[in-house]
Parts: sequence; structure tokens; C-alpha cells
Amino acid sequence: MAIVVAGAVIDGDKLLIAQRSKPAELAGQWELPGGKVVEGESEPQALVRELHEELGITVTVGSRLGEDVVGIGPAGNLVLRAYRVQLHSGTPHPHEHLALRWVKSDDLDAVQWVAADREWIGALRDALVAARPV
Repeated sequence: MAIVVAGAVIDGDKLLIAQRSKPAELAGQWELPGGKVVEGESEPQALVRELHEELGITVTVGSRLGEDVVGIGPAGNLVLRAYRVQLHSGTPHPHEHLALRWVKSDDLDAVQWVAADREWIGALRDALVAARPV
């Protein structure tokens, strides 16, 4: 199975999400940005590359977030993995998405998520609550 990595870019108590532009059946739905791991690169390397290409940002990849989502994609042959990500430089721009937006933990249930990313709502909420300023 091919691996797809997704980045939970958390800034304070906000999470960056991206609105899909394609394929047609997912267009308009929201996801954690990321992409496929290509041969010869690690999952963190792939996520750094994908977030730079898709959003124009430089990041550091941290720990895993949530469980693998297995059997996604048109052929059911993809494994989706999420990681916490720290933004180092750049302002996120939607180079490959319709839009970007920052959401808080209370907003997560109202987001129209792609089905696979919906699996991480609990883990994302926990991460955002833990990141809240005291």
C-alpha cells in the first residue's frame, strides 16, 4: 500500500485546513494538507516537500497524530498518516487548493471534512486543547 502523509499545522490554538479542488467528488471538502510519499524519501521528508509545494511554507515534522486510515483512495490501496507540524517560515497560500482557513477545536465538528480526515477529529481536538495558551 502507498503512504499518504498529512500535516496538522497547529499555531497556538488554531489548525490550518485546506479545501480540496479535485477530484470532483472531493472538491469543496476540507482536509489536512499533504500528499504521497515517493520512493526514496521518508514520511517526514515527503510532508516537508508537499507542504512547501502546496502551501509555500517551511515546516518541521513532529510526532504522529491519531491512527492510520487504511484503504482509502479510488482503488482502496492507500494508507493515510497524520503528523503534527510546526510552521517555521512562510505565509500559507493555497497553491493547489481552493482555500485555506484556520479553525479552533470548537469548529472541528462543523467542517465538511473529506471522509478519511474525519477519522482524526478526536486527535485534532486533543492536540488543539493541549496547545491552548494558559
